[in-house]
Amino acid sequence: PGTVFCDNISYIFMFLTIATSNLVATSLAQQDKDKVQHQISILLFIGLVCGVVMFIFTRLFGIKAITSFTGENNVDIINSANTYVQIRGLAWPALLVGWVAQSASLGMKDSWGPLKALAIATVINGTGDIVLCRFFSYGIAGAAWATTVSQVVAAYMMIQALNDKGYKGCAISIPSPDELLQIFMIAGPVFLTMMSKVAFYSLLVYFATSMGTQTIAAHQVMVQLFMICAVWGEPLSQTAQSFMPELLYGVNRNLSKARMLLKSLVVVGTSFGLILASVAASVPWLFPKIFSPDPEVIREMHKIVLPYFLALCVTPSILSLEGTLLAGRDLKFISLSMSSIFVLASLLLMLLSSKGLGLSGCWFALVVFQWSRFFIALRRLTLSDGILYSEESTQYELQKLKAV
Repeated sequence: PGTVFCDNISYIFMFLTIATSNLVATSLAQQDKDKVQHQISILLFIGLVCGVVMFIFTRLFGIKAITSFTGENNVDIINSANTYVQIRGLAWPALLVGWVAQSASLGMKDSWGPLKALAIATVINGTGDIVLCRFFSYGIAGAAWATTVSQVVAAYMMIQALNDKGYKGCAISIPSPDELLQIFMIAGPVFLTMMSKVAFYSLLVYFATSMGTQTIAAHQVMVQLFMICAVWGEPLSQTAQSFMPELLYGVNRNLSKARMLLKSLVVVGTSFGLILASVAASVPWLFPKIFSPDPEVIREMHKIVLPYFLALCVTPSILSLEGTLLAGRDLKFISLSMSSIFVLASLLLMLLSSKGLGLSGCWFALVVFQWSRFFIALRRLTLSDGILYSEESTQYELQKLKAV
């Protein structure tokens, strides 16, 4: 419960990463290094403030939040989870500052710095778990300390990576009301989009839970595999967010090259998605006993392999399309379309569940959710007056960016 609590709450602040990479990439496209430094400084300040707020929240309300999550009767679990959460809470400021610094590097088209930080943090976390838990018997506290130290080290390395590029990674600035509004205009729709996805996945769990122990066990296995595989498409989204602003709003903008880049991303996403989904679907189909020896659980897993494949294969392409929309700051459309898809897919989910279609109905609702995202984003980007085709639309957006 402690791990789920920390990780789920941290997901709320993912808007900081997207806002950072978007603002940095756009300013670099305009060849304004001073503006890049200023934006990094104010985003570092926001990340630090959010981290301190979360640290205080964890101290004051951590145990109450865990109790509401696990139930009052699980005293041993609550105490252990609270120990974990309180230790992890020490790293909140470093975690969010590190995310901002990492996203700034990605916005500068530098993936090597974040990769090194991630690799070293992973080694520290894994080694710390083994040493503290196995040799020193610190238990859950040892696991928490290992994660906390790894996050602090990763944040330091991310800040150092900015320093190496000639920026001041430790400089912070208090944003003005106008700057806060600009960040909110990016972060707000992104937050709404992310929450729509989280809410729909939560609804899937809710409906699956009412179908029995074996069914929820099968769903849990498949949805965890889906989440693990889905993030493999994130580099396509980050590539779009890092390279598209230069082609859309840069000094030497080129919409033709932007369209070619999107085409390449979609082709790569489609190919990679088919390969990824094929491999990911074959594991529970051919080797289900890796996850559970229960014949009923295996039967339920086999029932949803097809919708699992259909939902996963399109995910990398979705991320490349939505990354392009984010790069083009078509934020109002992203938030409205995702909210609409969420509502319609939720209604479909309730309808299929009421018809007694079981877990298969839930997963086919996910298929509709995913493919709706794909087709709507694709349609938006191929409109003749869209950000990739209309010089007037791009010029208008460019003037708005310069006015900020």
